[in-house]
Amino acid sequence: MRETVLSAERIVAGYIAGLPILKDVSVIARRAEVTVIIGPNGAGKSTLIKAIAGLVPISTGRVRLNGRDITNARPDTLGRMGIAYVPQSDNIFRGLTIRQNLDLVLRHAGGEAAARRDELFCQFPDLAPKQHDKAGTLSGGQRQFLAVAMALAVKPSLILMDEPSAGLSPRAAHEVLEHARVLTRSGVTVLLVEQNVNQALRLSDQCFILADGRNQINGAAADLLTDPVVGQIYLGGKRISAS
Repeated sequence: MRETVLSAERIVAGYIAGLPILKDVSVIARRAEVTVIIGPNGAGKSTLIKAIAGLVPISTGRVRLNGRDITNARPDTLGRMGIAYVPQSDNIFRGLTIRQNLDLVLRHAGGEAAARRDELFCQFPDLAPKQHDKAGTLSGGQRQFLAVAMALAVKPSLILMDEPSAGLSPRAAHEVLEHARVLTRSGVTVLLVEQNVNQALRLSDQCFILADGRNQINGAAADLLTDPVVGQIYLGGKRISAS
């Protein structure tokens, strides 16, 4: 079994003090694997990933990265910890060109910036010929690829992605999720929240299902893909304890 990179243990968190959205939630992500968090609307999926990223205050519980406590870490310190966060929306600067978006996140890379930018264009070849176009002119899928490229600019060991396929065409959604799988080949760990349950389970290694701000079941994605209980939980039906 691969080593655990990220662990969120018994997290209680929410936007308003005393009104938690997450109620004792735990997840882990292992090295070079894709771990997906799914569940019905209002389950607390996005709140969890934002809490891990330091955007929602955690009142109880601990988040650890490679054993180091990073609970309630400031979002602006994530890059130095080797964590990249890709929000669901507003994840690029539409008024800037694609190249300017990348140069912005590479501004601290010094003499390595140009080479790193070229590497990213090789990794995302559809963006290279459009690099002088405004980012706002890209298709939905291309915008998500740019957002992921910007996240990879800091060479993270862990990427947090919040519903990367939201609002995309089926083809673009498939391409974005497939790329999450590709990232693991270079040793990157991916933790993502996803609404496209079928595709997410097919491309992931591990899955955690939430409902009502609590764990419901977790396990190997391949096993949960054929588990009849998954449909019941996702639709807000039967509740069982996490395995």
